[in-house]
Amino acid sequence: MQDFLPVTKKEMKQRGWNQVDFAYITGDAYVDHPSFGTAIISRLLESRGYKVGIISQPDWKKKESIQVFGEPRLGFLVSAGNMDSMVNHYTVSKKHRQKDSYSPGGQMGLRPDRAVIVYSNLIRQTYKKTPIILGGIEASLRRLAHYDYWDNKVKHSVLLDSGADIISYGMGEHSIVEIADALSSGIPVEELTYIAGTVFKCKDLSRIYEPIILPSYEEVKEDKKTYADSFAIQYQNTDPFTARPMAESYGTKGYIVQNPPALPLTQQEMDDVYALPYTEKVHPMYDELGGIPALEEIKFSLTSNRGCFGGCNFCALTFHQGRILQTRSHESLIEEATRMTKDPDFKGYIHDVGGPTADFRQPSCQKQLTKGVCKNKQCLFPTPCKNLTVDHSDYVALLRKLRRIPGVKKVFIRSGVRFDYVVADRNKTFLNELVEHHVSGQLRVAPEHVSDQVLKYMGKPSHSIYQQFLKEYDAANKKTGKQQYAVPYFMSSHPGCTMKEAVKLAEYVRDLGFTPEQVQDFYPTPSTLSTCMYYTGIHPLTGEKVYVPKNPHEKAIQRALMQYKNPANRELVLEGLKMTGRMDLVGYGTKCLIRPIREGHGEHQGNDGGKKNNGRSDSRNTRRGLTDFRGNKRNATISAKKSTIRNTHKKSNSKGGRK
Repeated sequence: MQDFLPVTKKEMKQRGWNQVDFAYITGDAYVDHPSFGTAIISRLLESRGYKVGIISQPDWKKKESIQVFGEPRLGFLVSAGNMDSMVNHYTVSKKHRQKDSYSPGGQMGLRPDRAVIVYSNLIRQTYKKTPIILGGIEASLRRLAHYDYWDNKVKHSVLLDSGADIISYGMGEHSIVEIADALSSGIPVEELTYIAGTVFKCKDLSRIYEPIILPSYEEVKEDKKTYADSFAIQYQNTDPFTARPMAESYGTKGYIVQNPPALPLTQQEMDDVYALPYTEKVHPMYDELGGIPALEEIKFSLTSNRGCFGGCNFCALTFHQGRILQTRSHESLIEEATRMTKDPDFKGYIHDVGGPTADFRQPSCQKQLTKGVCKNKQCLFPTPCKNLTVDHSDYVALLRKLRRIPGVKKVFIRSGVRFDYVVADRNKTFLNELVEHHVSGQLRVAPEHVSDQVLKYMGKPSHSIYQQFLKEYDAANKKTGKQQYAVPYFMSSHPGCTMKEAVKLAEYVRDLGFTPEQVQDFYPTPSTLSTCMYYTGIHPLTGEKVYVPKNPHEKAIQRALMQYKNPANRELVLEGLKMTGRMDLVGYGTKCLIRPIREGHGEHQGNDGGKKNNGRSDSRNTRRGLTDFRGNKRNATISAKKSTIRNTHKKSNSKGGRK
């Protein structure tokens, strides 16, 4: 059996090493599975001949905790883990979470807030000149000046606050190998200014070829319109084929320069990454501590793709994984699935086959493979591009092969299908087979809202497209003789959502006949277009002013409207109806949301007669995916089960299928 990488100096010595090349510090527990960025990056470096030691969840109050292996020969790799540490710790209302699924037994408190900054500063207390390379979702999305929701202000590039030398942003496989090879050849870290997929510091721009000069940090900090303009430039420079270097001035501190993204992995490269010798297990040092909950959620799931051309404005994938689809071969996935069946815990069920979007298995058009994605157009929004290739045949063929593997009883799809992509496919073979073979009673889909005004700001298709999908889904169920339901995810308080739109969504929920299982307030995480709108009140790509619900009380009302059946929400619902002049929804009719207070009775009742509904709320990050040093977005099965964070280098991010 393949050994884990060393976690102690004793284990390092047992391998005959006197020194590691890289010490990898991560905010997650050590799980040697390709759902975890730590595992992929460390195994990739190992395959190139580098010696890597793992320091997981060090005690950030003690500098000795990062001295486990002594000074590494080439540098420290630092990641907050598969999830942003702030999203990991706090709900959208900034309350502490109760569980960390990437820690032993789900224990909270084993990583600090803003982990990459804290870990890097800890290293600098002892190792003044040793190179520090940041990676993972936390660093990737904070690589330039960014709005920080938790402090409610614009912060520096994380490179400055951490004292680190370079950021490997995005998925990181290409850039981390280039960094390692350069350092190993003797090139000083400050000379690594040429590697795609990296961000670095410099005193001047004399060595940068034709950079785009972004507004300075001081300018974006002081003026929201300037911040929005800067974000728009960054958003249009996320493609590896067309992007140019971008430079952001920090006055006397010099510049932060972002190189263009690294090229996407070829299918062979992606197969090779997933064929590395992982143990696919939690390190045994956690056995007595309750294991690592995140692994249990994705242990029997398959990651088949990366990247997403869906373009949802509240999702950071454009800045992290990019819009170009990358896929593993059928052979690679079948080999992993076959190996799964040998696991004594495997019960015959593959929980998911997907990625950011399950049914994307090819670039949206062939142009992307040589010329990149369009700067000013989306593939699916507001309507599918005329050049969009809509084809589920490869995914259908893959699923058929997986179903035929001996020992496999059922193959589920839980990371979410993109319903507008399904509707755009005139060949309904995938939809029919999805219904017949791959749904476990309920299909989770993410229309997000019913107001076209709100959907426009979300970058989602119009509500009529979702209604068309429901018709086709119902027809497919009738054809197969099944009775399965589509369970929608909705989001409250997104930019553009006034109270009027919130009431409209509540009316739709009423007509559904049940309270949605998943309800989530919009969470302004770094580097999403929606977060830019939240902070500035401006749509950065159009300059349009956008209404933003920020007041906590207003947000509470919007959320309560979606869960109007809960008696505890009655006063908030009533307030929202009064604000919008919709008191016609208070009464005893079938269309009313709440009943009047009966004279002489203190109890408030909803349309369900006061019957309590336990609607759950999962954090969006969790439903979005496993991400760590390279932000590996692992199958979406996690959110549906793990329910806490959507998660970057998947809730584990998340398996909830919010597409």
